[in-house]
Amino acid sequence: MWIQPEEVLLAGALWVSERANPFFILQRRRGHGRGGGLSGLLVGTLDVVLDSSARVAPYRILLQTSDSQIYWNVACGSSRKEITEHWDWLESNLLQTISIFDNDEDVTTFVKGKISGIIAEENRLKQGEEPEEDCGKFREAELKMRRLFGMPDEEKLVNYYSCSYWKGRVPRQGWLYLSVNHLCFYSFLLGKEVTLVVQWTEVTQLEKNATLVFPESVRVSTRHTEHFFSMFLNINDTFKLMEQLANIAMRQLLDNEAFAADRSLPKPSKTLKNVSALKRDLDARAKNERYRAMFRLMQDERLDGHTDCTLWTPFAKMHVVGQLFISNNYICFNSREEDLCQLIIPLREVSIVEKADSSSVLPCPVSISTKNKMNFLFANLKDRDFLVQRISDFLQRTPDSSWGDSSPLSLIGQSASSSGPEAIRGRQYHPGLPTASQGLLQLYYRDTPEDLGPKAMKEKMKEEAWNIHFSEFGRGVCMYRTSRTRELVLNGIPERLRGELWLLFSGAQNEMVTHPGYYGDLLEQAMGQCSLATEEIERDLHRSMPEHRAFQNEMGIAALRRVLTAYAHRNPGIGYCQAMNIVTSVLLLYCTEEEAFWLLVALCERMLPDYYNTRVVGALVDQGVFEELTRAFLPLLYEHMQDLGVISTISLSWFLTLFLSVMPFDSAVLLVDCFFYEGIKVIFQVALAVLHDNMDALLSCSDEGEAMTILGRYLDNVVNRQTVAPPIPHLHALLTSGDDPPQEIDIFQLIKSSYEKFGSLRSDVIEQMRFKQRLKVIQSLEDTAKRSVVRAMMTESAFSIEELEELYCLFKSKHMTSCYWGSSSSAAERHDPSLPYLEQYRIDPAQFIQLFTALAPWVCGGHTPTLSARLFRLLDQNQDRLVNFKEFITGLSGMYHGDMMEKLKLLYKLHLPPALCPEEAESALEATHFFIEDEPQVLPPECSLSSDLDTSAQQEVTSGEELQDGGGDGEEKKEEKVKDYRYYLRMWAREKEPRRGTIKDLPRMNQEQFIELCKTLYNMFSEEPQEQQLYHAIATVASLLLRIGEVGKKFNNGSKKMETAAAQAPPLDPQREGGSGEAQVCQALADAQLEPGTPQTSDEEAKDDTSVSSYSVVSSGSLQCEDIADDTVLIGGEQRRGSVLDVDWSITFEQVLASLLTEPPLVDYFERKVNIQDKMVACKTQRAVERQISSASDHEDTQPSV
Repeated sequence: MWIQPEEVLLAGALWVSERANPFFILQRRRGHGRGGGLSGLLVGTLDVVLDSSARVAPYRILLQTSDSQIYWNVACGSSRKEITEHWDWLESNLLQTISIFDNDEDVTTFVKGKISGIIAEENRLKQGEEPEEDCGKFREAELKMRRLFGMPDEEKLVNYYSCSYWKGRVPRQGWLYLSVNHLCFYSFLLGKEVTLVVQWTEVTQLEKNATLVFPESVRVSTRHTEHFFSMFLNINDTFKLMEQLANIAMRQLLDNEAFAADRSLPKPSKTLKNVSALKRDLDARAKNERYRAMFRLMQDERLDGHTDCTLWTPFAKMHVVGQLFISNNYICFNSREEDLCQLIIPLREVSIVEKADSSSVLPCPVSISTKNKMNFLFANLKDRDFLVQRISDFLQRTPDSSWGDSSPLSLIGQSASSSGPEAIRGRQYHPGLPTASQGLLQLYYRDTPEDLGPKAMKEKMKEEAWNIHFSEFGRGVCMYRTSRTRELVLNGIPERLRGELWLLFSGAQNEMVTHPGYYGDLLEQAMGQCSLATEEIERDLHRSMPEHRAFQNEMGIAALRRVLTAYAHRNPGIGYCQAMNIVTSVLLLYCTEEEAFWLLVALCERMLPDYYNTRVVGALVDQGVFEELTRAFLPLLYEHMQDLGVISTISLSWFLTLFLSVMPFDSAVLLVDCFFYEGIKVIFQVALAVLHDNMDALLSCSDEGEAMTILGRYLDNVVNRQTVAPPIPHLHALLTSGDDPPQEIDIFQLIKSSYEKFGSLRSDVIEQMRFKQRLKVIQSLEDTAKRSVVRAMMTESAFSIEELEELYCLFKSKHMTSCYWGSSSSAAERHDPSLPYLEQYRIDPAQFIQLFTALAPWVCGGHTPTLSARLFRLLDQNQDRLVNFKEFITGLSGMYHGDMMEKLKLLYKLHLPPALCPEEAESALEATHFFIEDEPQVLPPECSLSSDLDTSAQQEVTSGEELQDGGGDGEEKKEEKVKDYRYYLRMWAREKEPRRGTIKDLPRMNQEQFIELCKTLYNMFSEEPQEQQLYHAIATVASLLLRIGEVGKKFNNGSKKMETAAAQAPPLDPQREGGSGEAQVCQALADAQLEPGTPQTSDEEAKDDTSVSSYSVVSSGSLQCEDIADDTVLIGGEQRRGSVLDVDWSITFEQVLASLLTEPPLVDYFERKVNIQDKMVACKTQRAVERQISSASDHEDTQPSV
């Protein structure tokens, strides 16, 4: 490319001149291309280690003048082709012009101005394109990555690092390139090149460790090998980026969604050196995720910035040091000391933001007032003016929320008010419903007389404690959240406040207020629709807390149905999963329907990510985390439980239902209180505490059943002695109580001991462990899917288990490639997790052609794409332009493991519709005319030489013609329809049965299709050892089949004349009719043998000169219809013109088979067994070959320089 002219003092250092003229020199970098010797090796090594731009552009053009010792670099190139184009342009456009200049300075000025003008014009043309955000050095590195590893332009580099790759015991210094979809490493040291490419979707483990052998290294594990990288300048930064990219890849495997860059990211105030826009994007995503998790905010919330500050806390009369976070909808504060103070202020609640008077005691303060009369004072802000301006900007974008914290049902009333109360009542969800304003507990126990017992008084004391807390710390979203708040939660939330506080602590309150009317509108769309999710919901409705009064009648059941159906419609990716009904039924006891819906949204999408998808990935991930925590805190018990296999069995139900299904309701609901405040860490703590309390009994267990019984009975007897609600029988406890029930365990004591023993657990540590387990779980699920596919295909193909596994990996890899490098159809459309594993992954025609070319045993050179496109159309039975793995293996298995008959049948079908599309034939119009108009003449088998095989088919056709000719009354037509209906039913039943291999069902092949078949056979033998013998054989067969088709045509024409005469004359005796047919066949054969240029002569010539004959007969006699016009073979004494389609000419599969069987070389070829292993190995190494091709110069022109 052209570059802005820059000075070069030493033109010969490390460069070799290849071309020169009086003004310009074309140079190549030493160590690039062939030769170079020791100096070339040293230069190449230095370029790699020092990341020199010469590795990207090993060619350059210098401007030189005779009077000056300074050279000017005007162009560089990555290949000889590119640099040669620039050189030719300079010679043809500038050389003659500058030769007339007298002054060398004028030459230099003119050339520099010309080059600058070219660059300016290129930049002007690029203005309409997407602007480049990355710096020049980074774009250079991205170009280098694509060139070294053969990556397309769609593959985006995120960052690159200098490091060492340990190959055996030897470290190789080089560069690690981290792109969106690949981890790549390149090293070139003293002539030894190391290239490594690992897909992120293949990574099973990422680990940062430090050992004596590998000091502070990163280990990247795949299914088959491990890679170690060390000597990073900043290993923590590198490892975090690796984790992010691996996480994106796992999400790709899970959801089949490609990575999409964030285009709305604000541009940096200055260009960051060596930091790509993608790297800034990923850094911003990581910060956003931490910010949202910390304050339980919605998924679309984006952090704008954060700064250190202090917050005045009126309840403690002190300034608390922490950080202030600003996002598009919230102002949040978190104290530096954990649990000291946390604050969330929605911008919709803010009324005034003002700068207060600054003083030595209170420097740079900002006061924020809310609509509910709360005031917050922040101080010690570094850039107060900018902060206030940003808040003002966000406030201007915030819609004026007149509803504030009021009822979110207001919009429903407003939208329906024009239609009157009748329209409101007609909706699925309206304010008139009992569950629209109250939880089910309030509805069922509102008429119960007030209890004045000690438990009721204890409950009132709890409520009073919370009221005091509200008066001191605030109530609602803007409440100060402190360690005192946690203490009150751990002591149990009063039943009257439970719904309100669940909404507040989970963040569901914010989502509900900002989406008024959403739930009602969603229900209107969802109710009445039938799907798999709704069927599962109906099945589980009556299994949801059947022991509770609220769900023993239609009101509770209907509310549960509406909430679950609305969520299944909102998130079809999850739809409905078992255990959602149990959790939702508990939410409905304390909340209104809409509140329960938004709590379910918070649970499924934020607090328990991926828990309730089709494969419960999130629960399996946390199960792995729990096992790891057990090993860390209870090592002895862990070893014993692993032997019994108990942990994986028990933990899934504990986590999926938050202990609601395994513990008495009154006790489990207290864990839900803690969960909404603390998150998942409290569930881990309680689970560890349960194991710890039962450690001695579990260590003495001898089998899994005994351990399960111990834990089940323990959890059944965890009681809440402070509950005021009527006791709810726990079914599991009733069934397992036995004669001697164990001692009761107080739930408050269990929670307290869990905090005392395992309270050191941190949420960020759990997230780190979750990432590690997510890699294992998703890859394990992929392996399970692969095993299921292989088991299913074992009975339908002759490939071995190992071969099927390799083929599945190649097929899935091709599908995944389309996810991130684009395709004609989106990857999400081609991946349906609800389908069986065999049909989940599907590929389009372009990908199929690539796989077929790499794996098919029939190598046809340039004809291969055409043949693979035909096979794709043949396999694509539903015509959705996609082929799944089952269909792919079906086609491939026939080629590799079918007998000769099956292979020839497949080859024959590939040259008939639908595999052969009309556009591929020479005359599409005439071919279509042939298929439509002359179908009755093609289908009858009387033109076949093996007519004795087709007697039954002839009878069926004849009877069909008789039915058509008989034009009787309506009753006859009705009988005909009934008969046809039954006939097709029988045919359908016959198709369902295991069919025997028959060749009679194959239609006849016309002349154009036969020509295409000959083309394929001619191209198929181009790389065979017995190439000449095969060419000679196919020439003989083609000639024989041409004669057979001509004989059949004459016989067919004769039979048509007979049918015309028979319509006018009385019926003939059958014996006489048969005799006349035989005479016609004999006469036609005799005529064919007397024709000039008979195939016998060509066969004799072939024996003398096989190469000439085989080429002339096959290529000129059968490849093109136009060529047949010039051929020496004349049919019936007339020369056929290729432009006119012979619609009467046709052959059958039996004739093709019989002809091929006469040639031993063809029989040997189609009976030969081919090993697919070599093809699969070649397919795997194809990327490496592409890299070598791409890294070499495109046109290594070795002409001497002039």
